[in-house]
Amino acid sequence: MLFTITGKRFEITEAIRNYAEQKTSKLPRYYNSVNKIEVIIEGGINTVEIIASAEHNKVFIAEETGQDVYACIDRAVGKLERQLTRKKEKERDNRHRH
Repeated sequence: MLFTITGKRFEITEAIRNYAEQKTSKLPRYYNSVNKIEVIIEGGINTVEIIASAEHNKVFIAEETGQDVYACIDRAVGKLERQLTRKKEKERDNRHRH
């Protein structure tokens, strides 16, 4: 799985990079075909955007704004976990419906 982290007007420390990578590394558990995760942290108002790309051009995006970057990463990952779980359940239901 490819992982990238980018800072816009924000310096990415090694601690933030490790934390974001650790949290997002669990996302393929929720949807197997996730193959690329991009984390974008924008300074000033501390906006964290996480983009998870999966096979067949499926893209899942979660954005969170707040004071603490670590808390924003946690909340954005939680949003993505819900999106990925919902998508997997829909695919599973459609497959078993016939």
